[in-house]
Amino acid sequence: MSTLYEKLGGKAAVDLAVDKFYEKVLADERVKHFFANTDMQKQRQHQKSFMTYAFGGAENWQGRSMREAHKQLADEMGLSDIHFDAIAENLVATLVELDIPQESIDEVVQIVGSVEHRNEVLNR
Repeated sequence: MSTLYEKLGGKAAVDLAVDKFYEKVLADERVKHFFANTDMQKQRQHQKSFMTYAFGGAENWQGRSMREAHKQLADEMGLSDIHFDAIAENLVATLVELDIPQESIDEVVQIVGSVEHRNEVLNR
């Protein structure tokens, strides 16, 4: 059985998806302000590493927890469900644009859109 990472197309596909995703996010009035002071090259690389792990392309995660990584955004910038949903919409739109099969998009949504993941990101 192949991993979601492999179904999506591996490293090249994740790299392309993350780059296109951040193009959408940085143009989205609902969420772009969260990235105003962010080193986007570093952020893209971080996201590529995380997606590789989350989709089964790496054995372990070396970065901070979702709760820790988003704590300041939730505490000081009001990160909320509205913003989480906007990010999810941008991710799905990116995958659709890249002609990812709906079955794989559904798997991505199940992983990144879970209540547990949402609560970790929003520090609840």
